[in-house]
Amino acid sequence: MYNPNKFNYKELRKENINGSRKYITPDGHFVPSVTTILDATKSEEKKQALREWRQRVGEKQAQQITTEAAGRGTRMHKWLENHVKTGIAGEPGSNPYSKQSHLMAQQIIDNGLSKCQEFWGTEVSLYFPEVYAGTTDLVGVHDGSDAIMDHKQTNKPKKREWIDDYFLQLTAYALAHNEVFGTKIRKGVIFMCVAPKEEKPGVWAKPEYQEFILEGKEFDHYTGLWYEKLEQYYKQFL
Repeated sequence: MYNPNKFNYKELRKENINGSRKYITPDGHFVPSVTTILDATKSEEKKQALREWRQRVGEKQAQQITTEAAGRGTRMHKWLENHVKTGIAGEPGSNPYSKQSHLMAQQIIDNGLSKCQEFWGTEVSLYFPEVYAGTTDLVGVHDGSDAIMDHKQTNKPKKREWIDDYFLQLTAYALAHNEVFGTKIRKGVIFMCVAPKEEKPGVWAKPEYQEFILEGKEFDHYTGLWYEKLEQYYKQFL
């Protein structure tokens, strides 16, 4: 059930200032985005791994992979947002990549969103006053618990230990929601779909679905890590 009146979510305006994305909160403060903070505090090990990947595949190929993934993710999010708001994802266009994204969205609907009892908002802007802000894909009730939820697409299946940044995002959004709306959200869910292979022109294999749930002591662990990231960021840039 879509219940957009549960909370008074307001879209936050964004600006790029000196190459950094800033959100403007209702109290007039310019605060960094969650992704900006995570990028700025990324470990040298992760930075090196990204550089090595770009060198391995070549700069041109790396850019093509990144662009295709972004387009696929945008299309997939569109179908999912339609479903949340209307109960109907809609039909894909004639573009074969539209069909690919639609198949991926349908996997998330069937295996992930089907476990949700209520949706409060999609593409929700959230902020922690004077500290940070960001946009989460979905807020609502998952398997009986209030939750922050994000949709992700990937070229290859992910292992849990590879997605620390996703868990940090969920934690940051939950803490912001709790601070502003007085909730007690302690659960995050990643609905992930692996891009399917094209078996023949316009015909795609069945996409693989993955789901990752963050809650309990693990949520507490990532809360501590997120506060460490905030401290590191503000020490660097203030």
